[in-house]
Amino acid sequence: MDIPAKNVSAIVSEIKNLLESNFSNVAIVGEITNLSLSSSGHWYFTLSDKDACLSAALFKMDALRNPLIRKIKDGDKVVVIGDINVYPKRGTFQVIVKKITPLGVGDLKEQFEKLKRKLAAEGLFDLDKKKPIPLMPKRVAVITAQRSAALADFINIYKRRSIWMDLVIVPTLVQGDEAPRALRQSLHNVIKYSMEAPADKKIDLIVLARGGGSLEDLWAFNDEGLAWDLHNCPIPTISAVGHEVDYSISDFVCDLRAETPSAAAEVITHHQTMIKDKMHSLRGRLKSTMEIKASRLHNRLKHAHPHSILNIIWGQFNSFQKRLRRCDLRNRLHELTHIHEFYVELDTNLEEMKRLMKEKMMQLQHRLDRSDRLLKVLNPSNVLERGYGYVESNDGHVVASVASFDQLPSGAELNLHLHDGKRKVSKK
Repeated sequence: MDIPAKNVSAIVSEIKNLLESNFSNVAIVGEITNLSLSSSGHWYFTLSDKDACLSAALFKMDALRNPLIRKIKDGDKVVVIGDINVYPKRGTFQVIVKKITPLGVGDLKEQFEKLKRKLAAEGLFDLDKKKPIPLMPKRVAVITAQRSAALADFINIYKRRSIWMDLVIVPTLVQGDEAPRALRQSLHNVIKYSMEAPADKKIDLIVLARGGGSLEDLWAFNDEGLAWDLHNCPIPTISAVGHEVDYSISDFVCDLRAETPSAAAEVITHHQTMIKDKMHSLRGRLKSTMEIKASRLHNRLKHAHPHSILNIIWGQFNSFQKRLRRCDLRNRLHELTHIHEFYVELDTNLEEMKRLMKEKMMQLQHRLDRSDRLLKVLNPSNVLERGYGYVESNDGHVVASVASFDQLPSGAELNLHLHDGKRKVSKK
């Protein structure tokens, strides 16, 4: 019988209507994990118990009506009231929380803390019992999920930083009910392989690796049996489970905890990277030293060339020739007798004498010009030109007043001087 086919949108729409109509205003008890606050003010988390988990969201406006959300943390047990919502784009459903009430510590968190206290009391976490991590392991066994992102990150860093280290990938389950048994079996297989392998094939280090996740996702690494196996493992171990904020029992039992699988790869290859950097540095220094040495030898060889030697000889010959010319007293007469200094002094005195004579002549010329101007001003002829005249007696005395004129006898001859000549006149 043919079954009518429906497209994805139709099926998801029917599921959405069915769930949202039948699961409205439901109350759910669960443990909080993966709690996060978005930049827009919405809270996202996972409600879980030992058998199942459910995504949940508390949007900003509802979060303002539930201020206790800021005091809730991963591992707390809560009761939420809300509606089941289906998101068609992803084909997933979640509970849209309207109210949230704390109930205490969740079951998984409580189990984790209880087992942690028990194993700590039994000495599984003691630092003095931890084995040192080899600085440069030759063979490392990585127990992780096959084709996982954690393994890809680990291998990427290993290829970039390692020199001679070999990786033995041990694929296993890292999540689910069968994961603890699978992890223990993989650990036993690595230990058995290393004990039976020849000396150059033995395992120097074991790494447990897994990417991040919720508390229930990482629960396989909280197995008590796995903790005892790691404690009794004769090979040093590193726990690289989850992200920086994730902790599991294996982190406390293993000889070293790495924050992430990538961090574990960096720790293992750290000293190899240091050796590579040292080798690169020494290579550069050796190359520089060889270049300097070769340059010096090249210069020595160049200086040993016949042309270079001949140039040196010619240079010395020219130097000696100049020194010999300096020893010729005939050409150095002026220099040795200092007569050139007298020549210089004589020229200096001559120039100074010329300068002083020139200044004296200028001074005399100035005095002469000034006297000439003064004589021109005092010259009587210059006064007569302005319409003046004067009377002179025959004996050459100037008649300068009326009294002098009256004393002259009647009929006395006088000389009248004008600017362009003189005439004879007589007194009546």
